[in-house]
Amino acid sequence: MKTLTRKLAVATAAALGLMAGAAQAQQKQLTLCWAAWDPANALVELSKDFTAKTGIQMKYEFVPWPNFAQRMLNELNSKGKLCDLLIGDSQWIGSAATEGHYIKLNEFFDKNGIKMTDFAPATVEGYSTWPKGSKNYWALPAMGDAVAFAYRKDWFARPDLQAEYKKKHGRALAVPTTWDEFKKVGEFFQGRTIDGKKVYGAALYTERGSEGITMGVTNTMFSSGMEFANPAKPYDMKGFINSPAAVKGLKLYKDLYDCCTPPGHSNAYMTENLDAYKSGQVAMQMNFIAFWPGVAKDPQVGGEKSGFFVMPKGEKHFAQLGGQGISVVKYSDKQNEALEYLKWFAQPSIQQRWWDAGGASTHNAVLSKPGFEKSTAYAQVYLDSMKIVKDFWAEPTYAQLLLAMQKRVHNYVVAKQGTPQEALDGLLKDWTEVFKEDGKLK
Repeated sequence: MKTLTRKLAVATAAALGLMAGAAQAQQKQLTLCWAAWDPANALVELSKDFTAKTGIQMKYEFVPWPNFAQRMLNELNSKGKLCDLLIGDSQWIGSAATEGHYIKLNEFFDKNGIKMTDFAPATVEGYSTWPKGSKNYWALPAMGDAVAFAYRKDWFARPDLQAEYKKKHGRALAVPTTWDEFKKVGEFFQGRTIDGKKVYGAALYTERGSEGITMGVTNTMFSSGMEFANPAKPYDMKGFINSPAAVKGLKLYKDLYDCCTPPGHSNAYMTENLDAYKSGQVAMQMNFIAFWPGVAKDPQVGGEKSGFFVMPKGEKHFAQLGGQGISVVKYSDKQNEALEYLKWFAQPSIQQRWWDAGGASTHNAVLSKPGFEKSTAYAQVYLDSMKIVKDFWAEPTYAQLLLAMQKRVHNYVVAKQGTPQEALDGLLKDWTEVFKEDGKLK
């Protein structure tokens, strides 16, 4: 009897131990924070594989883009524990690294054979490193992105429009490869009636409150040869941000805004441009490539109705970098599990599935795979764009730098205040004050 009792006790203890272990496994949960958009939904589906393989449950905090930066930066600055993993904007990396919001990943990468040379160089520099030019890594490239264009391929192909455009310009109505060509195409469609509806040339970024107009105007300014500062002398901005090249690029953006945008398109960013395009208002839409999977599948403008093209050229050829890296938050109590997620996500097989699901891998094994450029209608544009990207400041003071630029360029481009030279001279003054306060300038 005692033997039987002992056996029952041992069996019961073992069962309870198994139950406790199972409960503990069930209790393992990570919260991943990101913006609320289609790629985030794709990541939810993909991450079911991570849970199946590790038993770690995933929870998500997705914030609409207009509120994303303020919400997440407030969370980091308050040392909150909401996010274990954060897919944060490229411009946050300097602040997050210097203020200790993210954990440094070099040792983890080395230990687990994760090589940054396996990812597209521009995305490693843009999403992962601080200081820039160093090999100090604070994020794993997660969502490659850049600003590009979608266009109404069906409108461009119409024989009547083709004939009229060729008669006027001596060339076919085709995807513009230069800003001069872009302006001519935009003017051609501006105010035209197509299928009984008045349409316009292009939806451009003009939003003032967060980052919109800066993410637009940098494309023409970079392509005109503008540099934010002297490449050989950090924070030496005079004659660079307000150079003749910068002035030319800013004036060009205003010319495009004046000639070719829909009426009232004065405070537009990602959502407004998508709406203008999907509703059939514009022939061309500026936006991040991350939105192209949704455009390609859209019931109104998807399929053969839409095509995509890389940012046009000026004297130089650049596109504004978008996208984000994924980081482990320093204040998380689950850093080991969060690092396990990074290890899983970095696998080439998962990176391939990420691209297939509508995300944007920057892993070379995916990008160099034979046939990648034809894998989607926008794959070639993505490849070409990621070779020419440049980014805004990633300084810890980037928010002050950004808001100053938003105000100066919006006042000139949209509100029609002053000249481009005055706008950029004013921006130089603003940025000089920011860097003086930050101790970077005397």
